[in-house]
Amino acid sequence: MNGRPFWIAALLALLLATGPGARMTAATAQPAAATHSPSSTAWEPLAHPGALTVREVADRVRPAVVQIVAEQAPIRSLPTGLTDQEIGIGSGVIFDSAGHILTNQHVAAGASRLSIALPDGRTFDGQLVGADPDTDLAVVQIQGTNLPVAVLGDSSQLGVGDQVVAIGNALGLPGGPTVTAGVVSALGRTIQEPPGDNGEPGPYLYDVIQTDAAINPGNSGGPLVDMNAQVVGINTLVASADEQGNFAQGIGFAIAINTAKPIAAQLLTTGRVVHPYLGVVYRWAGPADVRLIDVNTQPGALVEQVQPGSPAARAGLRSGDLITQVDGQPLSDEASLLKDLQQHHPGEIVQLTVVRDNVARTEAVTLGERPTS
Repeated sequence: MNGRPFWIAALLALLLATGPGARMTAATAQPAAATHSPSSTAWEPLAHPGALTVREVADRVRPAVVQIVAEQAPIRSLPTGLTDQEIGIGSGVIFDSAGHILTNQHVAAGASRLSIALPDGRTFDGQLVGADPDTDLAVVQIQGTNLPVAVLGDSSQLGVGDQVVAIGNALGLPGGPTVTAGVVSALGRTIQEPPGDNGEPGPYLYDVIQTDAAINPGNSGGPLVDMNAQVVGINTLVASADEQGNFAQGIGFAIAINTAKPIAAQLLTTGRVVHPYLGVVYRWAGPADVRLIDVNTQPGALVEQVQPGSPAARAGLRSGDLITQVDGQPLSDEASLLKDLQQHHPGEIVQLTVVRDNVARTEAVTLGERPTS
């Protein structure tokens, strides 16, 4: 999707810390299906929430924050007869008593072995249940008893200025997860992850939480927690500098837990995620942009390219069309089209309001399944 603020991709650096012999950038980034579903207590808010201190939040959640060591397959032999192996260190959070861990896709996917360490000193082999590159989320499972569990909260209740706590294995430091505190700096951000090792563009993440709680390499996959000790986000990216090289401070991003929960549920059920597919490349046209089209036109998604053979192509959408509504609901920002489509399943019909040649029309589109490559 072209036309997004082009500097945002330059700002972002993945937070997968590295160990000896590893690269300093992470791959952007199906195993056995899970037999357990998340426990009800792990998905619901506390019955009587009340603000806690940072220390109390840390005491409740930190035990469930794990370190994930991802070992890649050996890439070459050394003259000593040993092999050079890439090792990445990230974080995750246990969210049910069956040992399911929510983390980032770029932390866990593609590893030949996953080693999981708990703050209480126990270590386990981890099994990748499933991963979704489109949302940079993954679920890993460990087999153990009396596992600490964090409560997954409701990110829709967050407001700008709310205090939050980030917990994760910053820099892979020994001694357990690092705790930092800050506030919710902004809500509803849309960001693009950096390109992967193969040079492919990173996915766009929408409805992302921005925070100034200190996030460092190794925090990826760790929880962002509210002051009721409930997980409201999965820490994923940090801004380091803009395209002019101006250093950025206190700009981190977390995937909202309300986005993560349905993805985790699909991964637990099938090991994969099915996304609806429209088949357009678009850029956001705000109020100033649409005035050049028609002073009375609403902001919307300006179609720049229609993929051949896609649902959009079959419905007759064209380059230059302006999508202003989905099922009668106006698009409010650049993430709206993605969010609205995610409420549907492949095979369902959506009604798109499209402005073409200054005339609004309604196009019925039967959504497909997003291609995997």
